[in-house]
Amino acid sequence: QVQLVESGGGLAGGSLRLSCAADQGTFNNYNMGWFRQAPGELREFVAAISYSGDNTAYADSVKGRFTISRDNAENTIYLEMNSLKPEDAALYYCAAAAMKHPMVLLRSAGVYAYWGVGTRVTVSS
Repeated sequence: QVQLVESGGGLAGGSLRLSCAADQGTFNNYNMGWFRQAPGELREFVAAISYSGDNTAYADSVKGRFTISRDNAENTIYLEMNSLKPEDAALYYCAAAAMKHPMVLLRSAGVYAYWGVGTRVTVSS
């Protein structure tokens, strides 16, 4: 069991950094992802990072604006969000998937075994 706790959400003008802390020392055995869900919308993939941090993937809608990273020593992943747009407003979730899953599958919510409760991002217009 892995417990994930997101933080860093709030009202953003242009940039925001989200964090997701895991309670487990085996954190570096998990691929990690960020997803988001706006009101009335389906949950959608935002970004993913491999267990080693060597590989990342992004949704086209955030590519070039968002950066996912991880610090395995701190059991934490981050999502640096720049050039925020109104359509980025959503509840952002981090999730953990077993390291056996290749990067190509990490865009699918179904491969993630553990989820945080989310942190809300609001974007000022």
